[in-house]
Amino acid sequence: MTSPYDSHILLRAFADELARCGLRHASTSPGSRSAPLVVALARQERIHCWSHLDERVSGFFAIGMAKAIEAPTVVTTTSGTAAANLAPAVYEAHTAGVPLIVLTTDRPAELREVGAGQVIDQVKLYGSAVKLFCEVAVDTVTPQTLNWIRGLACRAYWTASQGAPGPVHLNFPLREPLVADLPLPDDHSGRSDGSPRLSKAPARPDPGHGELASLAQAVEQAPRGVVVCGRLDGAESAKRVAAFATKVGYPLLADPLSGARITGPAIAYYDALLRDQAFCSDHSPDLVLRIGDLPTSKPLRTWLAALDSLEQIALDPNDRWQDPDGVVTQSLAADVSALTAVGDLVLRSPSSEWLKSWREGDDRAALGISSALQEGLSEPRVAVELGSLTAEPFTLFVASSMPIRDVESFFPATPSPRRVLANRGANGIDGTISCALGVAAIGAEPVVLLIGDVAFAYDATALITARRLAIDLTIVLINNDGGGIFSFLPIASETDVFESQIATPHGVDFAALSHGLGARHQEVKDLGALGAAITASIAAAGVDVIEIRTSREANVAIHGELWRAVSSALHQAP
Repeated sequence: MTSPYDSHILLRAFADELARCGLRHASTSPGSRSAPLVVALARQERIHCWSHLDERVSGFFAIGMAKAIEAPTVVTTTSGTAAANLAPAVYEAHTAGVPLIVLTTDRPAELREVGAGQVIDQVKLYGSAVKLFCEVAVDTVTPQTLNWIRGLACRAYWTASQGAPGPVHLNFPLREPLVADLPLPDDHSGRSDGSPRLSKAPARPDPGHGELASLAQAVEQAPRGVVVCGRLDGAESAKRVAAFATKVGYPLLADPLSGARITGPAIAYYDALLRDQAFCSDHSPDLVLRIGDLPTSKPLRTWLAALDSLEQIALDPNDRWQDPDGVVTQSLAADVSALTAVGDLVLRSPSSEWLKSWREGDDRAALGISSALQEGLSEPRVAVELGSLTAEPFTLFVASSMPIRDVESFFPATPSPRRVLANRGANGIDGTISCALGVAAIGAEPVVLLIGDVAFAYDATALITARRLAIDLTIVLINNDGGGIFSFLPIASETDVFESQIATPHGVDFAALSHGLGARHQEVKDLGALGAAITASIAAAGVDVIEIRTSREANVAIHGELWRAVSSALHQAP
């Protein structure tokens, strides 16, 4: 016989089982229908619930937390459009491989399609963007249903985190009463030793000796190879990639998101070098080894696409298919740990002249960039400064559009891995502040966010979360009064509509906006002031918005000057 509180008992068991699996953080928003689920999570002492007013903020905050700890986090919503507001975060988690457990609550079947309030179709709401969808009935408590709900919690946790990480979606139709006004009975359905009902060891790619030997042979026969490295998980992976590149004498073209832009093998300014046709012609490789996500750089992608006649081997343990141009010739289900074994099998000495020529090009590019950036506080100069600040360790979170491109183009190599994060799955600007706050809430280091004015305005209400939950964040705001990246595109020539419909200047007073949302604000106009402001903010509590005003037209011009300066430096006589 059922009781009115059976759903509450089952949800409590579900939250307990998530905690047994290792879940420690949940992102919640207020709602009536979701109250039983939120109560179950909030009363689970091993789970920290972070509450938000806005489901959009909540979703990206949960992504930020998952990025920070490289483990699943939960996001919950009430029914109706609240669940739809999670869609951008779900799609980012899907395309970026972020383990996100999405728990939506819903009206029961008898209240659907009959004019009841706050009802939309939430069944498979996120389509193919989730690894698992389940409509979860929580009406009747029996020993069997308690075991089942615990098993479902385990399945959700392990599905999100293992294999190719990504989001899962569980939809909970809940009937009233939504509040249990009597104490719930004890539940002893969990394993007595505190372990989860289902433990699942991760399936680690373990290529056979033959595959490793084949890769080693390809490297052995290709002294003029390159390693292209995108986003990786963790500093140890970055160090392994750098050590392998050093061992075999390959230049390492490492996106800052990889953490592998390390002094020695890393070629920091490949984006600038590969804009020069003569350099590309002189540095055609005989093997490309691709690791991690494909970097953002368009010159790099164009260069790789043109190398369709040589072997390009991808290490792809999670079947993410990072090959939009269809030029990868072999994909190995191996992670970067396999590189150590491959390096040990390579017996030839590295080609000193090959790597030396790339390093000389990188040094010349650095001189060209430095000469073109001597005056003023331009957008590229901000990226250089953020890459050069070493007095205080911090994680850099970078917004999409121009900030991430400037960081990839101008971030210098550093002696040890630097942690740089960004939402480069779906590449959207939505939720950028929210995601950075999620990283800052539970990350090991202070967080500095580099963001443009449109992305800031889009997600400004996330600052309410920072104030409510007392989260510290340093925001470096590039304000060029509109969508600066569009000025680099062909649409900029359509002068009759460009400014009003594409560039969309807004005239926002960011000082007033920041102060109204509880953040400090200052505008800086020179390099010394920028460094001092960042250092002071990292040491302080709360949120600082450090604004730098630039011009979209001037930004296009300085980028042109930079590429010309690099080309000139490359072609000067030694």
